[in-house]
Amino acid sequence: MGSGQVSTTWQGKRVTVAGLGVSGMPVARVLKGLGAVVTAVNDGADERSRAQAAELEAQGITVRLGDGDTLPEGTELVVTAPGWRPDKPLFAAAAEAGVPVWGDVELAWRLRDLDGRTPAPWLAVTGTNGKTTTTRMLASILGAAGLRTAAVGNIGVSLLDVVLGEEQYDVLAVELSSYQLHWAPSLRAHSAAVLNLAPDHLDWHGSMAAYVADKGRVYEGNTVACVYNAEDKATEDLVREADVAEGCRAIGFTLAAPGPSQLGVVDGILVDRAFVQNRQKNAQELAEVADVNPPAPHNIANALAAAALARAFGVEPKAVRDGLRAFRPDEHRIEHIADVAQVAYIDDSKATNTHAAEASLAAYDPIVWIAGGLAKGASFDELVQKSAKRLRGVVLIGAERHLIAEALARHAPEVPVVDLDRTDTGAMSAAVREAAGLAEPGDTVLMAPACASFDMFANYNKRGEAFAEAVRELAAGRA
Repeated sequence: MGSGQVSTTWQGKRVTVAGLGVSGMPVARVLKGLGAVVTAVNDGADERSRAQAAELEAQGITVRLGDGDTLPEGTELVVTAPGWRPDKPLFAAAAEAGVPVWGDVELAWRLRDLDGRTPAPWLAVTGTNGKTTTTRMLASILGAAGLRTAAVGNIGVSLLDVVLGEEQYDVLAVELSSYQLHWAPSLRAHSAAVLNLAPDHLDWHGSMAAYVADKGRVYEGNTVACVYNAEDKATEDLVREADVAEGCRAIGFTLAAPGPSQLGVVDGILVDRAFVQNRQKNAQELAEVADVNPPAPHNIANALAAAALARAFGVEPKAVRDGLRAFRPDEHRIEHIADVAQVAYIDDSKATNTHAAEASLAAYDPIVWIAGGLAKGASFDELVQKSAKRLRGVVLIGAERHLIAEALARHAPEVPVVDLDRTDTGAMSAAVREAAGLAEPGDTVLMAPACASFDMFANYNKRGEAFAEAVRELAAGRA
């Protein structure tokens, strides 16, 4: 769609923007700037929403607070915040009226060649866990190759702002959530990876099948490579089902020795048997396991996925190594806080589901595990079964900790459990004190909650900060 077509397409078009959150405000402003007639609707009418409404109304945008369920009359398109559930009445009304519903990612994709721009290809990353780390690793590798790039999308950087910004890019590393993919029907990436699949956000999607199907959308129309996890068959199944461009290849990654068309690990070396001459016989060394920070198994898998996407884009092996060496993980992702009395304290507050917690628990032994929060409909039996032998003890916090307690009683009855009947923010200090009491020299106290944080904290960052502060208090002897 060229720039002239875009201009005429949007002039006078009646668009409803659903939600005034992080995505809704820039979406409304951009559409208004393109000449659309914009109405923004929002469920809430709190002080923050009223302030946002005033800001939009000053720009000539109609805002309707406290009613996000009714479709404004004459709407020709709905652009929704990614978190709005598909079963909202607003979307049922749109479907009945034949009105398409997009997310901000879809809008960014449609506008990427606005004003005659040459759009940068997208290398897309999704999966239940590891998305942000892999996307940032990928951007680091692309940067090490001398390419103009940015890590964008669900990572917290608006795709719309980047696509319409003044800076030009060679390629974008794009993190996409299942919510964003649900509302992005025409997205077609250069190459994409699904890192892993495990139950998550089932309350939003309605079923595991629907969740997996939305993740699989990332492969639709890929032109060069569909990267899958060779140790997670469901990701490979999605590749088989995807309708891709002619010549697009399936590329696996594995923590074992790779077969042809795979990346994997041999004797502590990350190797490529996919993007090499004669892949039946040859392998290309990319980096050492020691170049991955931290070198926990699931993080090595993240590095292999990032390397696969970068190699699909033509990046040289040296840039993979240099990019991985330069990468520093975000806070609250298996972050070492301190050693106190020969016990390591690790913050993995980002482990907000059982799959992430399982990967974290697999990296340490023995462990005193701090867990609990909002379960999001998850079951903890499999997690406890797989991790039971590593557990020295468990400290439970949060609103739905009883679900983990019940799984522990069933599958690890010999493991000591401290059940803290508290959901106030001060509970974290108590949890760290209790964990210290259970731990022995050489142990790891791991805060990998396997649950969302919203029962006690604003987000997982705040939960991680509370844990780190509690550990510092312990180290200073103030706990």
